Amino acid sequence: MSESTPAVTPADQTAAPHRYTAELAADIEGHWQDFWETHGTYEAPNPSGDLDGDPQTAARPKKFIMDMFPYPSGAGLHVGHPLGYIATDVYARYQRMTGHNVLHTLGFDAFGLPAEQYAVQTGTHPRVTTEANIVTMTAQLRRLGLGHDKRRSFATIDPAYYRWTQWIFLQIFNSWYDEDARRARPITELVAQFESGERATPDGRPWAELSGVERSDVLGGYRLAYAAQSPVNWCPGLGTVLANEEVTAEGRSERGNFPVFKANLRQWMMRITAYADRLLEDLDLLDWPEAIKLQQRNWIGRSEGARVDFPVPGADRPVTVFTTRQDTLFGATYMVLAPEHDLVDAIVPAAWPEGTHQVWTGGHATPAEAVAAYRKFAASKSDVERQADAKEKTGVFTGAFAVNPVSGENVPVFIADYVLMGYGTGAIMAVPAHDTRDFAFARAFELPMRCVVAPTDGRGTDPAQWDDAFVSYDATIVNSTGSGVALDGLGVVEAKAAITAWLTERGIGEGTVNYRLRDWLFSRQRYWGEPFPIVYDEDGVVHALPDSMLPVALPEVDDYSPRTFDPDDADTSPETPLSRNEDWVTVELDLGDGVRTYRRETNTMPNWAGSCWYELRYLDPHNTERLVDPAIESYWMGPREGQPAGGVDLYVGGAEHAVLHLLYARFWHKVLHDLGHISSIEPFHRLFNQGMIQAFVYRDARGIAVPAAEVEERDGGYFYQGEPVSRLLGKMGKSLKNAVTPDEICAEYGADTLRLYEMAMGPLDVSRPWDTRAVVGQYRLLQRIWRNVVDETTGAVTVSDATPDEATLRALHKAIDGVTGDMAGLRFNTAIAKITELNNHLTKSGGAVPRSVAEPLVLLIAPLAPHIAEELWSRLGHTGSLVHEPFPVADPALVQDEAVVCVVQIKGKVKARLEVPPTVSEAELEAQALADPAVVAALDGAAVRKVIVRAPKLVNIVV
Repeated sequence: MSESTPAVTPADQTAAPHRYTAELAADIEGHWQDFWETHGTYEAPNPSGDLDGDPQTAARPKKFIMDMFPYPSGAGLHVGHPLGYIATDVYARYQRMTGHNVLHTLGFDAFGLPAEQYAVQTGTHPRVTTEANIVTMTAQLRRLGLGHDKRRSFATIDPAYYRWTQWIFLQIFNSWYDEDARRARPITELVAQFESGERATPDGRPWAELSGVERSDVLGGYRLAYAAQSPVNWCPGLGTVLANEEVTAEGRSERGNFPVFKANLRQWMMRITAYADRLLEDLDLLDWPEAIKLQQRNWIGRSEGARVDFPVPGADRPVTVFTTRQDTLFGATYMVLAPEHDLVDAIVPAAWPEGTHQVWTGGHATPAEAVAAYRKFAASKSDVERQADAKEKTGVFTGAFAVNPVSGENVPVFIADYVLMGYGTGAIMAVPAHDTRDFAFARAFELPMRCVVAPTDGRGTDPAQWDDAFVSYDATIVNSTGSGVALDGLGVVEAKAAITAWLTERGIGEGTVNYRLRDWLFSRQRYWGEPFPIVYDEDGVVHALPDSMLPVALPEVDDYSPRTFDPDDADTSPETPLSRNEDWVTVELDLGDGVRTYRRETNTMPNWAGSCWYELRYLDPHNTERLVDPAIESYWMGPREGQPAGGVDLYVGGAEHAVLHLLYARFWHKVLHDLGHISSIEPFHRLFNQGMIQAFVYRDARGIAVPAAEVEERDGGYFYQGEPVSRLLGKMGKSLKNAVTPDEICAEYGADTLRLYEMAMGPLDVSRPWDTRAVVGQYRLLQRIWRNVVDETTGAVTVSDATPDEATLRALHKAIDGVTGDMAGLRFNTAIAKITELNNHLTKSGGAVPRSVAEPLVLLIAPLAPHIAEELWSRLGHTGSLVHEPFPVADPALVQDEAVVCVVQIKGKVKARLEVPPTVSEAELEAQALADPAVVAALDGAAVRKVIVRAPKLVNIVV
């Protein structure tokens, strides 16, 4: 916002030519970065394979530390981006110094929409811009001194990488989930069961009598990756379908802010729902923030209830609902289907039934017109909007009636947007007296209500007199007897059991478990993504390509853009860029039964695909024979004491990926584990969510962001070019004109100062505002540390061989003890505070700093500010790097205070203060307190009833 004070003036530099300045920092940092790279300082050897190294290093206990995959943006980094990268680097450096073999590297999640959009605009191939962005970002990260094993880095766009992404897709495609064994098994084992007759086909015919198309359809119902007609989020403005998680609460695309509509399209899906229970259960094995676990539990949304069939006269099948309140079945007075429900068209009659209430019809002449109009209305709303408790309930009568199976009553069937196909069966039995949303709908459409759960709040039993539904799990069932079942007088739990047994006995329902989680939409109508290793024969049967044909490389195309449409035109369908390359799409292959003509899949995988398994590629990045060597995977990620599911030791990234990347990666990992490819059950053992670095956004009277660096603060206000502007704390970014690049800070202060400032700003998991003016504080800390070792005038090392006094020794060992705990706990801000306190003590002490204190001080700061630490270590006479030097260890005897002050209270008032050893026992402290002259005088002969001792700091005497 305003220029900071120059770090050093020309006069200062003349007087102190060896002062630590930005120029000297740049020289030091460049030198040590070159040294680390030349000497492979951060290379982590595998126990076997092509990344061998120092056997002594490989023999150490391991630590696998990861950052969430970065996307190489053309805008480059701003200072908010490296927060997590610096934190993991500090932690990794600490772990190396405590005797660990540390795997820490960084690759690039390089498939993505921004590069494709740029390609559409400019005609530049996405690979060209993406690779250029990777070069820029790599240089920026190198300047920060990040200790990555560069041999292990890669980008998801590398064919050698996505060859294995395609291979994993085929493993999933060629698998099914065995509910009895609770694991994935090869699809060949399922085929063998059909062939032998152990498992019956859906229509009972022998497997040999089924055609190729029929067999494909049967197996598609089991495969963990399958293609199917599905209700999807269609975005005409982008020309692609989107996952639920990529649609905003306003029903628009996250990218581009285009309207999103519901449409039925053939898409690739991942059967993640098969793993719902295991994904829930295994959260208990993970060291993750409870908030993230809760988000995953809520997203999976496991609920126990019952499936109930409601017959529809004239329809060939009933409406099936899932309910968690089957005890209220007698109170179901109408039904609601999702507008997309496939039974709607089959039950809509040609005309309205006689006596149809006018409010039910929506003003339409026929049920078909009403349904069509309402479907169009509902398609314009997102699932989030549809689930929100809107004030006005909308819907329309289908013209059909269903039969309540317990009462035999005909109940009208509506469609309404508050019922989703994505949950349960896409249909509900509406019990308006005991469900808030159903109550509001019934009031809006003048539908009957029946009380079947006796209110306990004195409101009576006539719902017509109620202001809202009565919802309770601790009440008595009433008005629920008939058809051979009697629930009256039972509690909710007993009534649920009784009605479930009655439904099961008659074959019209059963107890079941339902999930909010839906199968994962895995198709994108994009060019810049991984091609599917799939082809189709002339009958449309899906064929997996053999491993020998991988990778399926992206072909060149003339136009990178999917066909887009009027953003508001829902009556459109996708056309992909790959579909326009006929030479690539139509291919002749021999897949084992002679050369035949096939057509390739022209969708591409979503950008999540590459990040579902990248932790495994870091382990064994050059393996061309298998996904990962089993011994290497077991060493770095296998289950062990304290980590029963195995996984990465520390994974740092944003909380926004809780139900996207983290859930998807867990699913892929479990499939690979089930199939025997890996020993770990979970990909990430410990998860840490870093906060966000925020910045002030300044806007003019038009609401347009203005350059933050050019805003002036005066008279309690903010001005840009003389005009007042508003200020609000928000995100940092190029579009908001408030971005500060790490290059700017490195140029003015050095990378070590930037690293220290970002770690000192506050707790790592808390968002905090950026203030360029405050950076100088950490710069001055490094200058003071430098001065305690190096003479600014001569450049000579000034440390002495003198023995430090006891106060200095205690200050040193307290700092070591505190910093050690803070480093292990990722409390880097408090670690810096303790180092600052120690350095201040040395500065105030005067004279030369003893070498026996200076060297531990350098080692303490090394993980946080590695360049200056390396330089000081070298100047202190050591050869080589300090990266693997042992971290200082505190002497317990010197950590304790020599004496502490104990407060003695009588009737809550302080009567004495005693200096006692920190190890004093409770008995000794009590005796000393009672013998103190001031205490004896205060007691004045009064009888002591009780003495409460909290050694070593408090004695409370009760008289």
